[in-house]
Amino acid sequence: MSYQVRIARDAERDIAAVHAAVVPRLFKAIKALAQDPRPAGCKKLKGAHSEAWRIRVGAYRILYVIDDGIRIVEVREVGHRKDIYR
Repeated sequence: MSYQVRIARDAERDIAAVHAAVVPRLFKAIKALAQDPRPAGCKKLKGAHSEAWRIRVGAYRILYVIDDGIRIVEVREVGHRKDIYR
């Protein structure tokens, strides 16, 4: 069974600020989370983002939260690796 993927308003703004050439790759990765919310290479975060997971898309990171009970993945933040964890 697949998960429903939601993109938070802040994440939508983050995606809009990303270089246009990268956006299709980001959406492909986000769409893939519906089938596998914990793909190879994903990482559970610690500290301020302790409930979140992250996947890498080139120099960009997608931070998201998984709710296995209701099968929802919510994308919370998208950004360049040098800025995303601040």
